Amino acid sequence: MNKHLIANDLETLDRAHVFHPSTHLAQFARGEAPSRIVTGGRGCTIVDRDGRESLDAFAGLYCVNVGYGRDEIADAIHAQAKNLAYYHAYAGHSNEQVIRLSERIVSRVGLGMQRIYWGLSGSDANETNIKLVWYVNNVLGRSEKKKIIARQRGYHGSGIMTGSLTGLPLFHNAFDLPRPPILHTSCPHYWRFAREGESEAEFSQRMAAELEELILAEGPETVAAFIGEPVMGTGGIIPPPENYWQEIQAVLKKYDILLIADEVVTAFGRTGAYFGSHTYGIEPDLITIAKGVTSAYLPLSGVIVGEKVWQALEKGTDELGAIGHGWTYSAHPTCAAAANANLDIIDREDLTGNARDTGAYFLKRLKETFESHELVGEVRGVGLLAALEFTADRQTKAPLDPSLKVGMKVAGALLEEGVIARAMPHGEILGFAPPLVISREEVDKVVNATRRAVDRVASGL
Repeated sequence: MNKHLIANDLETLDRAHVFHPSTHLAQFARGEAPSRIVTGGRGCTIVDRDGRESLDAFAGLYCVNVGYGRDEIADAIHAQAKNLAYYHAYAGHSNEQVIRLSERIVSRVGLGMQRIYWGLSGSDANETNIKLVWYVNNVLGRSEKKKIIARQRGYHGSGIMTGSLTGLPLFHNAFDLPRPPILHTSCPHYWRFAREGESEAEFSQRMAAELEELILAEGPETVAAFIGEPVMGTGGIIPPPENYWQEIQAVLKKYDILLIADEVVTAFGRTGAYFGSHTYGIEPDLITIAKGVTSAYLPLSGVIVGEKVWQALEKGTDELGAIGHGWTYSAHPTCAAAANANLDIIDREDLTGNARDTGAYFLKRLKETFESHELVGEVRGVGLLAALEFTADRQTKAPLDPSLKVGMKVAGALLEEGVIARAMPHGEILGFAPPLVISREEVDKVVNATRRAVDRVASGL
């Protein structure tokens, strides 16, 4: 059969039968939005059914950290699936892969962490976090202490409660979200929200003061937890301003409020340290992991539980019996085998060090190239996370007309240059989160192609 006909038939079937996330459904179904069927990848590059190659400077969705086509992970998956593809973890059942994985991660993170509850996605991990926070406060006799504070522009999942934690209107529209008892405090984006003459340290103090005002208005006895990404991801790839986490943690400790560090994006080397909490001096009670734990070769997530929470959980089961929470696929042995092989690569190849060093080179190149560009208001990043934020006026920071869709246009022009970056869903922002294996030569390719794409869009405005 003609290969081209097969490919076209696949596209027809895709448009007719696959419900795609974060997609304009009507346009896609009518054939007005592009379809791309990806068939393979190696290193930082993917290839589609037409043979078109693209350097993936977003690592899928911040997740293919060790790059595409790693035989070591595929072999580990194959070997585990042949031996024990699955058995549940209920009632004390376990498997060697998840035991060894849990020990190595708890040992590396430190920070008083005790154990890991395993799931399959960042969303289900944050659902677990919410339930644990509520359970703990019930066990401790604090039945009113249930509110959880997230941040505007934070991203914590797409479930009912995790979508409520997420502070992005796109994920709330027509879904009857957010739901109580979720609250939102200020987004700590210094470039966008700082007052005239305000230093980063002063801005961080104000962010902490606004958090404290919210806690006092709600009643500290009703506020249970605060959740935040060490570096904001989907909200625009926003590193925290100076002293931000120190100021925030002081407020949380003052009112006995648990801290959840959502490290779905930042864990396992992305920021140039093994955990984003290490980068910013965060001492959380709970840590959310996913994405980079397997480099997305198989789905896996976890909630790393700190000592204070764990003691309350033990107390609860002594009083109430076995904890009534579980997923069918918790502690999945094949997913854990993929994670162990993935973390072996990260350690052996020092990809955390590459994120630190090549990431610094990437940010330097972006700043040299774009800090004076008429269309670019801010260049920001840490490790192998970076973003360009576009503006109508560099001096006033005036936002662009959303109807111009500058971020999307730049991402489209960049794709034509053979590079994938992400038009972020809040604002006119182009985000980068390449695989941690990226080289300086590939960084140069990304930056040079981005310059051509930005220039092309700017000339058409």
